[in-house]
Amino acid sequence: MKSASKFEKTAARCWNLLNEGKPFTPIFVVGTMGIFHFPELLQGEWFSFLISLLFTLPLFMLYFHYDFPLFLRNYLWIPIVGFLLFFEPPNLALWGLGIGLYFFFTVFFWGTFYYHLRIGTDWLNFTRFWKLVLKNSDSTSGNAQEQLPKFLLLLAVWNGMMTTMSMGEFLPMTHYFILYGAVFALAFILHHFLFDWKPDQYDSFTDDPASEEAVNDKVVVIVIDGMRKERFYEANTPFLDGLKENGTEYLNMETVYPARTVVCFSSMFTGTYPREHGMKSNMVWKLGIKVESIFDSLRKVGKKGKMLGIAHLVDSFGADVETVTAVMHKDKADRNIINKAKKIMDEQDPDLFIVQLIGTDQIGHSRGVLYDEYIEKIEEADRLIQEYVDWLEAEGKMENTTLMICADHGQADGIGGHGHLDEGERYVPFFMVGPGIKQGEKVQEKRSLVSMAPTIAYLLGTPYPSHSRGPVLSEALKESWKHLE
Repeated sequence: MKSASKFEKTAARCWNLLNEGKPFTPIFVVGTMGIFHFPELLQGEWFSFLISLLFTLPLFMLYFHYDFPLFLRNYLWIPIVGFLLFFEPPNLALWGLGIGLYFFFTVFFWGTFYYHLRIGTDWLNFTRFWKLVLKNSDSTSGNAQEQLPKFLLLLAVWNGMMTTMSMGEFLPMTHYFILYGAVFALAFILHHFLFDWKPDQYDSFTDDPASEEAVNDKVVVIVIDGMRKERFYEANTPFLDGLKENGTEYLNMETVYPARTVVCFSSMFTGTYPREHGMKSNMVWKLGIKVESIFDSLRKVGKKGKMLGIAHLVDSFGADVETVTAVMHKDKADRNIINKAKKIMDEQDPDLFIVQLIGTDQIGHSRGVLYDEYIEKIEEADRLIQEYVDWLEAEGKMENTTLMICADHGQADGIGGHGHLDEGERYVPFFMVGPGIKQGEKVQEKRSLVSMAPTIAYLLGTPYPSHSRGPVLSEALKESWKHLE
C-alpha cells in the first residue's frame, strides 16, 4: 500500500511537460534544433540561432494558444503546403531528424521503455503503440496527426530564418511574418466557426435549497478513471450492473472540457469549470484550485472528507488527497488501491470518501481501448468494487450511505485519448445507489459531472462549495428524502 513519494509527485509534474501537447511542442522543437546545429553551437555560432528563435516566437505562441482538436488538426497541413509552395525548400535532413526523434520518443521511450518501468508492459509494446500514436486524437504529445505538422513547420521556419540571417539577408524574413498572419487567420477562423462541440455550461450558481440536515451519514464515490461508456456496457460486470438496477443511472452524464483527469476531478468536486477553479490540463503551473471544494464545505460543518488517488490529484486538492503510487505493475495497481481504501476507511472513517481506480485508464493509454485487455480491466474493477462494498457492509459502513460510481472521462481511439471530447470520451457511466436513491430509475436528460459536488453537499448536509454551478441530481432522490422545491 505504498504512497506516492515526493520524488514521484515531482516526476509526475515534470513528465507532463513532455506528455501534454502544448509544452511538448516547443521543448521538442528547441531540442531538435539544438541537436541538428550542435556542431555550429559548439563553435560559438549562437547569434543567428537565438535571434531566429526570437523571430519564430509568434508561431510558437500561436501553436501554444490554440488546441486544433479532433478534425481541426487536419487543417494544420495547410501552412505546410503553403511553406512548400512559397518558400525555399525545407532542410529535409532536419525534417528527417525531427520525425525520427518524435517516433523514437513516442513509440519506444514512452510507449515501451516508460510503460515497462511504470506499469510492467511488455518490451514489445512498440509493436502496437505505433498504431495508437497514429490514431490518437487527444491533446498529448502522442498525437502524431497534430504534432507532426506543428513541429515540421516550426523547424522549417526557424531553420529558414537562420539560413537567411547567415547570408546577411534580412528583408526576405518579412515573408515569414506574412506566413504568421495567414496561420493566425486560419486558426482564428477554425476555432471561431468550426470548434463548436464544447459542452454547454451552467451560467448561474447552484440555487437549489440546501438540505436542512444530512440525508446520509456517508457518501462513497468510486471513480473508474478513463472508463469508456460503451466498453463498460460490453464488459461482464455483474456487480456494477446490479448496482445500476438497484439505484439511479444517468444515461447522458457529460464530462467537462478539456477531459483531462486533473481538470475533471477538479470540476467534479468543486462544482464548477476550469475557467474558475484554474485547472486547465494535467500540466499544472500553479498548485491548488482557486475556489472552494467539497472538502472545504465539509470542514464548515465539522465533517471530514478524503480522496485516495494518484499523485496528479495533489496538484488540485493538496492535503485532502491520500496518494497511492502509480509506479506499479498494471495487474497490481487497483488491488493496491482497494487495500489502501480499506485501511483509510478503517482508520480515518471519513464522511466523504473518494477512491480513484487507475487500472482501466492505464491500460487504455498503454494498450488501447479497443482491445480485450481494456475490457478485462473493467471486469477487474467490477470484482474489486464488489469486494470493497462487501467489506464496507461487513464493517457497518453502508447502513446510511450513498454510493456513487462513475468515470471522470472516457477514452478515444489510439493511446486512450481524452481531452478533446470525441464520441468515446464525452459521456461517462454514472449511477448512484443507497437507501434514499430511487431504484431502477433511468435519467435520460443530459447532466454534467459538475453536479457531483452540490449533490454530495446536499446528501451530507453541508453548504455548497462557493462556486458550485451544477444543480443537485434531485431526480435520483426518493420523495421522502427530497427537500428541494
